[in-house]
Amino acid sequence: MEKDVLNKISAKFEVEGKIQKKQRIWIKVNKEDLIDLCRFVKEIGFEHLSAISVTDWLKDGEYEVTYHLWSYKDKILLTLKTRIDRDDQNINSVVPIWGENAQIHEREMHEMFGVEFEGNNDLSPLFLEDWEGPPPFRKDFDWGKYVREKYYNKKNERENIYFEEV
Repeated sequence: MEKDVLNKISAKFEVEGKIQKKQRIWIKVNKEDLIDLCRFVKEIGFEHLSAISVTDWLKDGEYEVTYHLWSYKDKILLTLKTRIDRDDQNINSVVPIWGENAQIHEREMHEMFGVEFEGNNDLSPLFLEDWEGPPPFRKDFDWGKYVREKYYNKKNERENIYFEEV
């Protein structure tokens, strides 16, 4: 079954795919082909978007955006991965394909990493109300520095210990 799905996808798209294990397929796709591929896999039975996640590959200067899709009919989890530039964090939204389910996942990834999902008309904060810092899940975000500057006073005798070099 997994091989049939992988063959259908590979026949239509230029992808790097593998069967990770039973009921689990991984596909790497170019950002430009992502939306067409998503439409196609939904048509062949991957109707449930389980999650969207982002991995920050700081040394590579890229984010990897990962979509976890489930087929109730075939009982297969399909993982689609694509890479985007950290300095140009734009990717097309999958909201037109998976609706509100995609919308909430994209809002979270926008808030935590700064990824811009073009076509998603609500990327408002989901968790971090009144947040003024950079996206906090980026690997180059310095939590310690942010907390010291935002919540501690270097001139306060009890708090200046947080500013000492470790």
